[in-house]
Amino acid sequence: MQADILLKRMQAFEFLRGLDHETLAQLAAGALWKVFPPNAVVFWEGDVESNLFYLQYGSLKVLRSSVDGREQVLRFIDTGEVFNEVGVLANKPNPATAVALEESGIWLIPRHALEKVVLTHPQTALQIIENMADKIISLVTLAADLSLKSVEARFAKLLLDQAEGDVIERRRWTNQTELAAHLGTVPDVLSRVIRELTKAGLIEMDRQQIRILDRARLAERGLIQDE
Repeated sequence: MQADILLKRMQAFEFLRGLDHETLAQLAAGALWKVFPPNAVVFWEGDVESNLFYLQYGSLKVLRSSVDGREQVLRFIDTGEVFNEVGVLANKPNPATAVALEESGIWLIPRHALEKVVLTHPQTALQIIENMADKIISLVTLAADLSLKSVEARFAKLLLDQAEGDVIERRRWTNQTELAAHLGTVPDVLSRVIRELTKAGLIEMDRQQIRILDRARLAERGLIQDE
């Protein structure tokens, strides 16, 4: 029954576009289903993980940790995303740790099953490579932002990128500690930035939402230029 659910989801996967029903059914039949509670580690940095992951529900963060315990969140993973392409295809140690931010249901697609598809369907291999390239571009952008932009500019850009309309819904884990880790700073610094942006009339924030009040001026703070 669970495999039937995954099969239906796979038919909508961008990187599996064009595969026949039989091939998709074989992938679904070999997949494993796991549920991770909040704060559970999905995989550790340095582990060799032989599965491709599909997040059916929940949210994750992918992070690197320093020796003193400080975290840098590299990205958040939301429902419907596929991840660990590098680990499963390169068969090398993972460069980061993935942690569940809330209860998360994940499908694990084994490397050997994926390899068969890649070898017999070159178009699928190209689509996976394109997906990986997009994530590499995102990491390069993150590295540039961390080194070249202030915390205020990074936070303003994050808000503008994440807003639906002018609203960012705050989920249970969207607290200042997690946001600070994503922005490469500490909660105290982020708190000062939020106070300054609120005082300037650019945003307002409560436990449920962050609302953008002046998009144009916030874009200026984020050093974002019109194309």
